Amino acid sequence: MADNSHNMSFQAGATKGQAQEKGNQMMDSVANAAQSAKDTVQQAGQQMMAKAQDAADAVKNATGMNK
Repeated sequence: MADNSHNMSFQAGATKGQAQEKGNQMMDSVANAAQSAKDTVQQAGQQMMAKAQDAADAVKNATGMNK
């Protein structure tokens, strides 16, 4: 009986450890996805700023304000 109880306790501990590891892996995946989204948004923002600057420069050149 004691062996069975010990075995069940061991299995419960192993299952808990596996669940914790799975949870850690999921959290890592979420963190990686969030970082990737942040990087993408930053790149898009930088591209928009560059295009806005190019447009402003084009207007200045067209109106002669860039001399």
